[in-house]
Amino acid sequence: MLVSAAVTTAVTGLVFSLSLIVVIGAQNTFVLQQGLRREHVLTVVVICAVSDVVLIGAGVAGAGLLLEDRAWLIQLVRIGGAAFLFGYGLLAARRAMRPNALRTGPDAPASSRTAVVGTCLAFTWLNPGVYLDTVILLGSVANTQSAYPWWFGVGAALGSVVWFLALGFGARLLAPVFSRPTAWRFLDAFIAVVMVAVGLRVLLG
Repeated sequence: MLVSAAVTTAVTGLVFSLSLIVVIGAQNTFVLQQGLRREHVLTVVVICAVSDVVLIGAGVAGAGLLLEDRAWLIQLVRIGGAAFLFGYGLLAARRAMRPNALRTGPDAPASSRTAVVGTCLAFTWLNPGVYLDTVILLGSVANTQSAYPWWFGVGAALGSVVWFLALGFGARLLAPVFSRPTAWRFLDAFIAVVMVAVGLRVLLG
């Protein structure tokens, strides 16, 4: 009976985690882009998944209460994150309008692992939504799960890992579509719109 209750709580955590993470956002768009380029995909997936696991653990442990008392910290992350998103969006818009200015697509020169890691960390940790959704919201829900908050956290962490693996390595299924330069221009235009939209949402709270 206890095992059944714990497993049910873990499944609830998994579904709740997926409901938060399976959206068109800056981080997911970046993971998709790297998956399409087949460039440092495992590194990106590991950074995103491990970061989520750490944040989920912090939320279940009650770190959300500390963040609620330090609104200035979220505000600082908001400003920095918005600036980063606007900059990344402008670069994507430039690639879409002038593809020869900054080469993109399957024939583009590979980015260094250091650059990809830095960009991935910025998308992950400069997003105030990550703290609000994962640490505060998910952590609060986890601590309503009677004696099984950590089982809820385990399920949520598993959902995050499964999602990033599927997104990063499943993106290659779209490779035939993105064998044409025009498709990459559309992708860059889409990325630009997403980054600017998310940046505005972050900046305006």
